[in-house]
Amino acid sequence: MIGIEAFVEAVQARTRALASGARIGQFVSVGLAGAGLETIIVFLLTGLATVPPLGAKAVGAEASISLMFLLNDRVTFAGEGERGIRLTGRRYLKSHTVRLGGLAVAFTTLYVLTAWTEITLQVSGADVWPTLANVIGIGVGMTINYVAESLITWRVHR
Repeated sequence: MIGIEAFVEAVQARTRALASGARIGQFVSVGLAGAGLETIIVFLLTGLATVPPLGAKAVGAEASISLMFLLNDRVTFAGEGERGIRLTGRRYLKSHTVRLGGLAVAFTTLYVLTAWTEITLQVSGADVWPTLANVIGIGVGMTINYVAESLITWRVHR
């Protein structure tokens, strides 16, 4: 059983680790690269290939998550994880698992903004509302992903 003092210390250690301005900046920059890739894929698949928004989101999200893992592993959390194919593969799987929470939020946001609304936003003959709704969902899920990646995948509080 953990005492209250030990619990408070553990929470403070995690809070300090999460509050790193440099790490947050790097994570957001990597997130922007991932969001850019995902947004391009969602636009191409929904605007030009008429794939339903959630299907396009699934394809874009997988490509984005893989890109962001590679960038975070080499930049944002470069000093946090041991190197080696097996350990990197383990972090890759863990990263995918912990990102499910942020992804669920992003999918739900996209679904609500596209299936429950009648909004359209035409630009040069293409409806870009699904793309914009996806960007909104990505922003909402990013905070969840930062906390989960920091504490679970790379364990920055150690």
